[in-house]
Amino acid sequence: MSLTRQPAVAGMFYPEDPRELQAMLLDLLATANKNLPIPKAIIAPHAGYIYSGPIAANAFACLAQATTQIQRVILLGPAHRYPFHGIAAPEADSFATPLGQIKVDQQAIINAAKTTDINYLEIAHAQEHCLEVQLPFLQLLLKNFTIVPLLTGQTTSANIAQTIKQLWGDKETLIIISSDLSHYHDYKTAQKLDKKAAQSIINLKPDELDEEQACGNLPIKSLLEVAIEKKLTAKLIDLRNSGDTAGSKDQVVGYGAFHLYE
Repeated sequence: MSLTRQPAVAGMFYPEDPRELQAMLLDLLATANKNLPIPKAIIAPHAGYIYSGPIAANAFACLAQATTQIQRVILLGPAHRYPFHGIAAPEADSFATPLGQIKVDQQAIINAAKTTDINYLEIAHAQEHCLEVQLPFLQLLLKNFTIVPLLTGQTTSANIAQTIKQLWGDKETLIIISSDLSHYHDYKTAQKLDKKAAQSIINLKPDELDEEQACGNLPIKSLLEVAIEKKLTAKLIDLRNSGDTAGSKDQVVGYGAFHLYE
C-alpha cells in the first residue's frame, strides 16, 4: 500500500491554496535571475516564503533551463522537530504539496542505505519543514522528477558526505542542501556572521563553518567536503536576512543562496 507524506506547513510557511501558491511562486521568480548556469548543487533557505522566498527564488530560477534535464533531486536538511542519530529517510512513496505529489525514489534510498548511515524514520519527516518548502519551487520549474528526501540528525559530516557521493549521479541529478544562516541576532551582527559563512562556503572551507552560522552547517560542510574532492566551484547568488524582506531588524534570520558547479 502506497504512503504519501502530507504537507505539514502549507498555510503557514507558504499558501495552502494551489492557485495562490502558484501566483506567489511566479511573482517571486519574476524578478530572479534565470540565466545562470545549471549548478550541480544548490544551498537554499527554508523559512516562510515571505521571509526567505526571494532568496530561494534566486537559488532556483535557473532551473527553468533544466526542465527536462533534471530527473532526480537529492534533498538534505537538518531535522528541527525530532532528534535522532544518523540520516533519516521517509517510508513514504511520495510527498504532497498543494501543487500535487512528487514520487520518492525509494530504490535510490535502498541502494544508498547499503553503504551509508541512512535509516527509515517516518516520524522525523512528519512535521519537518526544511525539505517541504523547497518542493513547490521544484514542482513549478521541473517536470517528471523524483526526490530523495533525507534529514540529518546526530551524525558526522563524513557520513553525510558518503551519502552525497553515493547519490551523486550525473547531470540528471541535482543536490539541494536546505539551510538558513544565523538565527536571532540583531541586523548588523547577522550581516557579519552571514558574510563570514558565505565566505567559508564560496572558498570551500568546511572547517570554518559552525552551528551559529547555519542550522544546516553539517550537511553544508559535507557538501563542501565532496566539492573539494570533486573539484567543484561555489558561487554566492544572494545573501540577505529577514530584516531585508519582511521582518524587523531587532532579531533576524539570515538566508543565503549558493550554487556549486562541476
